[in-house]
Amino acid sequence: MDRIFSLCLSSFYLLFSQPNNAYLNDSFSPYEEIYPEIGYKTVEAAASDFERHFHQKLKLPLRVPPISFTHHFGRFNNLDGERNDFYEVTFINNRLPEHHYKITVRPNHFKLPSKKEYIVKTFELKNGTTSIYMEISGFNVLAFEKEDWQYMLWIDKRVSEKVTPEVLVDIANSIDYTNLDDKRG
Repeated sequence: MDRIFSLCLSSFYLLFSQPNNAYLNDSFSPYEEIYPEIGYKTVEAAASDFERHFHQKLKLPLRVPPISFTHHFGRFNNLDGERNDFYEVTFINNRLPEHHYKITVRPNHFKLPSKKEYIVKTFELKNGTTSIYMEISGFNVLAFEKEDWQYMLWIDKRVSEKVTPEVLVDIANSIDYTNLDDKRG
């Protein structure tokens, strides 16, 4: 019995005296490896792919939510037909999973419909268009249209005290199409 107790005590000591990452699974991959494997690349490269596909310039918000991010990636989802094609930017924090923000953009003529049961409130943007604030499965979402695009700003609900609907409206208002002289046709 003393031998078993001694063995358990030794195991306990080894387990808790090692550095925190000593027992990490060797198959763990950092975001820099995982995201490219599922089609993400730099924000700029993905935006360029999207613009080439739709022959039109894309503007992104100049602001981001006032929370910390460790990584950002872009992806152009070029699926079957143009109806399901969209651009996505994802901002994440590898230490704070609730710090998750993404932007999706698709052509207006293929925009996603807003289900009434998800709509919480509407806001007017500075250009006079109406934006729709929704709650969709773990995310608060602000959807709006600018130029020929439907934008959707997605923020994890767990940070809703820091990233309010008004913050998302400010982010939406930071997209500036006034100096866009390079519309591609």
